Amino acid sequence: MLKQSLLGLIWLFSVNAHAVVILQYHHVSETTPAITSVTPAQFEEQMQYLADNEFTIISLQEAVDAIKQNKHIADKSIVITFDDGYDSIAKAAAPVLKKHNFSYTLFVSVEPIEKGYAGMMSWDDINQLAKDGATIANHSWAHEHLNRKLEGETKQQWLTRIEKNLLDTEAEIKKHTGQSVRMLAYPYGEYNADVENILKQHDFIGLGQQSGAAGKYSALTALPRFPVAGPYADLDSLKVKFTSLNMPVLKQNISDPLLTAGNWRPELTVELDTSDIYPHQVMCFVQGQGAKKPTWISETEFSIQAPANLPAGRSRYNCTAPSKTQNGYYWFSQAWVRPNNDGSWPKE
Repeated sequence: MLKQSLLGLIWLFSVNAHAVVILQYHHVSETTPAITSVTPAQFEEQMQYLADNEFTIISLQEAVDAIKQNKHIADKSIVITFDDGYDSIAKAAAPVLKKHNFSYTLFVSVEPIEKGYAGMMSWDDINQLAKDGATIANHSWAHEHLNRKLEGETKQQWLTRIEKNLLDTEAEIKKHTGQSVRMLAYPYGEYNADVENILKQHDFIGLGQQSGAAGKYSALTALPRFPVAGPYADLDSLKVKFTSLNMPVLKQNISDPLLTAGNWRPELTVELDTSDIYPHQVMCFVQGQGAKKPTWISETEFSIQAPANLPAGRSRYNCTAPSKTQNGYYWFSQAWVRPNNDGSWPKE
């Protein structure tokens, strides 16, 4: 009995000690679009909750290094990230983070900064945050849809353009801040296998916008993050996400989010390590279509498929399951991106 208990503890340590929750913010303001915003009061409440409840805030670099090297990550570890470089981050978020001594990463695109778009920080602003301890990372040159070819562009021309885009952005960030961490947050959370291969070739880490805890079962070219904005900024719902666990996905049949013509209801097959999961408690959700129970193929493998065609644009399959032995839900999300029926893309 003692030996069995010890084995169980060792298993729990190996599965769950390498997970971290990465939060994604955009605006921290009351006057920006709600769908990408939290108010300053909400942000302060969330940071205070993390401080009061013994969460460990670590840098993104620390999290990535631990995942790469399969090293222990402290329980209840959180990484804080911001996309785009809006000036509300400097005005409203940075003082709160400094008060709590919380590290964070800011993903920036070059063109909006250099053209002085309304609501964006300047390089002077960004450099000041960097001097204060912020990590500055890559969000593409002009916040492009990296997975989309331009009209008349060959595949090779597209790949060459994207590669240059990312390397030029990295060089510009280094010129202004002295930092080059080779981490990319995909604009719009969109990527595909070809873009991931570019990241691998240049030793970049990729971060998406699909939800879930990051850890040993996550692809380093598509680390999950929990978006915090609009309806997803409520602290009560965030409390569940703060303690989420890295779903132990051993294998899946699809990893490329880009859907091919006519395959608008992708069937995803996932194999799990179910040692700490009761299969009958796994529940999945198709974005825009509601809850859907998975179909179990074996004791460890299930499939999930949308009942109706996914819409053009971005969608998700999310699957969760409570842990048998601890507080928290295992959480897995697969992102999908599909064009219109004629191959064009919906306007945004």
